[in-house]
Amino acid sequence: MKILLVYPKIPVTYWGFQHALKFVSKKAAFPPLGLLTIAAMIPDRHEKKLVDLNVEKLTDRDLRWADYVFISAMLIQKASVREILGRCRHLGVKTVAGGPLFTAEPEAYGDVDHLVLNEGEITMPPFLSDLERGEAHPVYTTDKWADITKTPVPLWSLLKASKYSSFNIQYSRGCPFQCDFCDITTLFGRVPRTKDAVQLVRELDAIYDTGWRGELFFVDDNFISNRNKLMEDILPAIIEWSERRGNPFCFLTEVSVNIADDDALMEMMVNAGFNSVFVGIETPDDICLNECSKVQNRNRDLTSCVKKIQEYGMEVMGGFIVGFDSDSETIFSRMIKFIQESGVVTAMVGLLNAPIGSRLYERLHKEGRIENNFTGNNTDYSMNFIPKMDRNVLEKGYQSIVKTIYSPKHYYERIVNFLSRYNPKAISEGFNLSGIRAFLRSVFRIGIFGKERKYYWKLLRWSLRNNPATFPVAVRLSIYGYHFRKLYEA
Repeated sequence: MKILLVYPKIPVTYWGFQHALKFVSKKAAFPPLGLLTIAAMIPDRHEKKLVDLNVEKLTDRDLRWADYVFISAMLIQKASVREILGRCRHLGVKTVAGGPLFTAEPEAYGDVDHLVLNEGEITMPPFLSDLERGEAHPVYTTDKWADITKTPVPLWSLLKASKYSSFNIQYSRGCPFQCDFCDITTLFGRVPRTKDAVQLVRELDAIYDTGWRGELFFVDDNFISNRNKLMEDILPAIIEWSERRGNPFCFLTEVSVNIADDDALMEMMVNAGFNSVFVGIETPDDICLNECSKVQNRNRDLTSCVKKIQEYGMEVMGGFIVGFDSDSETIFSRMIKFIQESGVVTAMVGLLNAPIGSRLYERLHKEGRIENNFTGNNTDYSMNFIPKMDRNVLEKGYQSIVKTIYSPKHYYERIVNFLSRYNPKAISEGFNLSGIRAFLRSVFRIGIFGKERKYYWKLLRWSLRNNPATFPVAVRLSIYGYHFRKLYEA
């Protein structure tokens, strides 16, 4: 069979970094890791091609070539999915679909020929077996969790690697916490499952063999969920591999804020090459943290936790939410104050939404407060339920947050706040050819023609004078700021 794997387009979003990617001549931030993993499960006797709509166009010729089009998608890609399915129907090409979007709402995709839902390690083998015999069913699903030690190495050979600014890898699935606005435990369970060190090294080798060098994102929902295994097995293996390979990658991942309680873990992660972590901070209000069951963030000085992580040598990217039932109108100024004081430069603030499958969705549905479906975009000024606070007050307050923290004055103040205590012990970002090109473009777009140019030059002078090792970081964060301002001005 001829199988075309198609990854739908992601609209311009906070984490899409579309405006920043132009500085480094890249088309997308990350490759479609899930789809490449699925590709590795398909026997080599079948022809396989990949089209990622974020880096190239999907032509009718591509579709006519295929016997089957395999699609994997997240909620944010719904519009693109609909367009692809329509084109496939028009040309008479059969479709196979899976991933979070289809697993959450299978009933909405009756026009897909075959839905292969939940975790592909379990549902793909029987589907492929039936497909080869011409006996494939419309839906394949399971209520079991996969053994990810048997997950194959993603088929990186299908990828146009030069189109991406970063690569990605997965070590674990699942999260031990149960924040009520999150659907991760529904999709992947509360007991984190992990790969072993040998398997992880094999995947690092495969990425290294593509020729990729630079940023590598561990996409785990909570990288530190199994600390003993991480410190005794995984991180030592990464350190040994990196030293043997000449430190080709710098790493970032997602962690819970209680990483700040473990000095040895932070030190080992930095030694392994981790220089950035995303932390779901959500809110500085302890009552709201209790409301959403964010137990790991309660009863602690969150500002001090963030600063401690930064001092150890890891940049903290933060997720924040407004719109909890317990929020008062003081939350807007308190959120701004927290973000500025903690120096979380990359601060994604979104209005609360309730994804299907989350405990929040179930509660609000029972209360008759669900209005429509969540768009999947955390920063598009939309909510899918009726909030307790007056909606106009909430939306205006939210806008005041993002307009303030991404105004040039506040944004660049936050960079200096962060860099003043940041000690980049991990592998320096440095300046390769792409970095030099990005710097020169930043001089032109931001330093000469940008409305933030005076803050840009002040930051670069500050960095060179006070901590020259942070200069590449200062340039990168300036470019990020350009993206964020364009996003919120749209």
